[in-house]
Amino acid sequence: MENLNRKNTGISKKGFTLIELLIVIGILAILATTVVLVLNPAQILAEARDTQRISDLGSVQSAIGLMLATATNTPTFILGPNCTVANAVNLGLSGSCATVTSRAVDGTGWVGIDLTGTAGGPPLANLPADPTNSIVYYYAYKGVDSNKTYELNARLESKKLRVSMENDGGDKNTCQTYLEATCWYEIGTDPGLDL
Repeated sequence: MENLNRKNTGISKKGFTLIELLIVIGILAILATTVVLVLNPAQILAEARDTQRISDLGSVQSAIGLMLATATNTPTFILGPNCTVANAVNLGLSGSCATVTSRAVDGTGWVGIDLTGTAGGPPLANLPADPTNSIVYYYAYKGVDSNKTYELNARLESKKLRVSMENDGGDKNTCQTYLEATCWYEIGTDPGLDL
């Protein structure tokens, strides 16, 4: 009689079996693997770093433009950045630093223009550094004092944004593997960006 009453009240003591739990775990593992393969987190991180590179060079270009527009004294544009011989590597940008050691805005950093002469103070507290700042990925500058032109360069790494290096209007856009000396993202005021 007691068993009959339990059935009528709907109380059951049945739980998940081991097989059911293993099937659910297997399905979740397949879904997680699919999401990782579809989203490709390595490419997403590379795109984020490239976006930061493009933004950093744009900020430096804006700071130089502001300095030129408001400076009371005409600044000197040195040819290349100040870097030690130990970390200078020629990767198609003669005189460029493979890694940024100085981020000063007074002309002694990787940009050879003194930004402290800007009315109201320098527009940047420090010059930006590449997100990885390595022998392959770094920022470079070159300037010509006689006509006050300059060029800012960076190498991009994501597949989505690499095309920016080929279509930026510069002269270093023959990109095969995106790591050769003739493949850089270039912005600046030099006609043809051919410094």
